[in-house]
Amino acid sequence: MAGSGVTIENGVSMDPARGYDLIGDVHGCAHTLARLLEQMGYRRHAGVWRHPTRMALFLGDLIDRGPHIRESLHLVHDMVAAGQALCIMGNHEYNALGWSTPAPTSSDKQFVREHTPRHERLLQQTLAQFASHPADWHDFLNWFYELPLFIDAGRFRVVHACWDHDLITALRVTHPDGRIDEPFVKASAVPGSFANRVFERLLRGTDMRLPQGLTLTSEEGFTRAFFRTKFWADNPQTYGDVVFQPDGLPAEVARTPLSPADRGRLLQYGLDEPMLFVGHYWRRGTPSPIHPNLACLDYSAVMAGKLVAYRLDQESRIETDKFVWVDVDPPETPR
Repeated sequence: MAGSGVTIENGVSMDPARGYDLIGDVHGCAHTLARLLEQMGYRRHAGVWRHPTRMALFLGDLIDRGPHIRESLHLVHDMVAAGQALCIMGNHEYNALGWSTPAPTSSDKQFVREHTPRHERLLQQTLAQFASHPADWHDFLNWFYELPLFIDAGRFRVVHACWDHDLITALRVTHPDGRIDEPFVKASAVPGSFANRVFERLLRGTDMRLPQGLTLTSEEGFTRAFFRTKFWADNPQTYGDVVFQPDGLPAEVARTPLSPADRGRLLQYGLDEPMLFVGHYWRRGTPSPIHPNLACLDYSAVMAGKLVAYRLDQESRIETDKFVWVDVDPPETPR
């Protein structure tokens, strides 16, 4: 499309002259999403939210936890189908695919995502809200395969949790548009496989094992031996320098020096890279950039937090006054 001013990325049109409203994890907060879109000048016409000059770009995790999951999916799907939005895959959409996809016969699992009580708990609101709409759920599972794992628009990038250059470069060899298929999901059932590493890194981020066999219990009651880490830390010295999750580390752990091996496993997203927008990390407080070229747009909407967007125009560095948000009403919090 030489001379058109339009580039093609992930099979969709990316117009560099158009404004993009990047929106964080919705998690079934459909009514709050409608309020945010209206606040940004979108209006519902012919059943679809539209803006005369801008396009929405959703960072994944449309499902689970919230009270209006089916409504959220229809809202975003209809915007994408009408050319009014783009959407990438989050770890919760991948979880749903894994839950419903049989594992390969070579695996000792029955499904890619094993049907354990913990996994069922994460999906229970979604499964319950679609219990009377099985055909609808089947259609949305198929639609999840159309969601790319990342978008690289040149001057800005989006991925749900972590930009890993090496994995994305390798993924593009076989899946150049960033969209995966059922065989790729099946392959992810094998721990340590390429497909497994792609999903774990791009959709869940980087993590590190706690020292001395310690475990942490999250706000949702899940016990973990690992904690989420920054993939942009600059010369970190201690565990506290790299932690990136709502529930922090105990003080004595935070002060523990990182070993050279731990430090060597960390990624680095440099300040010379294009602007990067992620979701996933359950931030709190007033939305703001993490670095001049890095922002997280997940501000715990479904936990009575904020549903956040960044209004991207032609800037090359993230500007604090371009964040917009709405506080989530109590009816949109988990039941």
